[in-house]
Amino acid sequence: MALVTAKPDGCDVLCIHPESVRAARATLLPTVEAQDLAAIFSVLADPTRVRIVQALSERELCVCDLANVLGLRQSTVSHQLRLLRALRIVRFRKEGRIAYYALDDAHVAALLAQGLAHVREAAGAAAGGRAVRAGAA
Repeated sequence: MALVTAKPDGCDVLCIHPESVRAARATLLPTVEAQDLAAIFSVLADPTRVRIVQALSERELCVCDLANVLGLRQSTVSHQLRLLRALRIVRFRKEGRIAYYALDDAHVAALLAQGLAHVREAAGAAAGGRAVRAGAA
């Protein structure tokens, strides 16, 4: 049963399904966790950083080799790696003067794989929709 009240923003419905609202509130992320997760998604919103994560999902690479793979300057890659390290997306180890980078843990690889699966599924659905529309014409 809907609880109806007039609100100043023009919405007349305060709550349609109180049990659903209670259940959703019970599982809602705490603000700090939501902010931390948003920071991870924010840093991964950059295509260069996504490509770095993808390259490191296959193997550990030094900064020079990673720059070569991406066709970028070493200073650019180093800057991006610092941002990724700050959020524990990548980790590094030094061997002499060479810094090697890898994904911090399996969660990062899983996040990349899930995101990529979603992108490819959406692209396939969009391509399928175009084929259907083209065939219907």
